[in-house]
Amino acid sequence: MDGPFATALSLIASGDPALMQIIGLSLRVTLTAVLIACAVGLPLGAALALARFPGRGAVIVLFNALMGLPPVVAGLVVYLLLSRSGPFGSLALLFTPTAMIIAQTVLILPIVISLTRSVVEDLWAEYREQLQSLGAGRLRSVPTLLWDGRVSLLTGVLAGFGRASAEVGAVLIVGGNIAGHTRTMTTAITLETNRGNLGLAVALGIILLTLTLTLNAAAWGAGQWARGRLG
Repeated sequence: MDGPFATALSLIASGDPALMQIIGLSLRVTLTAVLIACAVGLPLGAALALARFPGRGAVIVLFNALMGLPPVVAGLVVYLLLSRSGPFGSLALLFTPTAMIIAQTVLILPIVISLTRSVVEDLWAEYREQLQSLGAGRLRSVPTLLWDGRVSLLTGVLAGFGRASAEVGAVLIVGGNIAGHTRTMTTAITLETNRGNLGLAVALGIILLTLTLTLNAAAWGAGQWARGRLG
């Protein structure tokens, strides 16, 4: 195994253009998906926590279930929507980075919504009387509750980022794994391993593992920092 690892370290140390292109695309796609999921999911999750309407319990169960949505199913749904015979086929988004962003957003959004709902609901139960005494109703309390729960929410966002950055099925279905265009770290690892190009596969694996460890360390550090402040 010395050969592939030596080649992998050489590719990383030299900043191989193909390696950097794959990493850059992967991060761009996932970060964009995370930002979109947060922009949509944070207010929706907060609204679901504070609103009361018929069928609310069913909606909560649905989003909780979608947290475990298989990536290949998400990819298939997005593929059907963006294919030529689909409702959005005229946009010609299939096999583009945009389609990959949509697929990853579908995967991350339920995580953000469900976690936000849980955090805001708990905070509202704790601070409801205090906020209402200050004249803040449910709607006006949302920014305060989101800010107060920012550490817990950050942990959830990092979890969503980790799930999206490590998945293969959805981006492979809607992106097509096209070299220089839609090839991400996970799809490249699969392809290069099958080709026997283990050097590049190992290099991408090292980068992906480092990214995963960094995210988990950041989540752990945020939790420790929050507990330290509370203590």
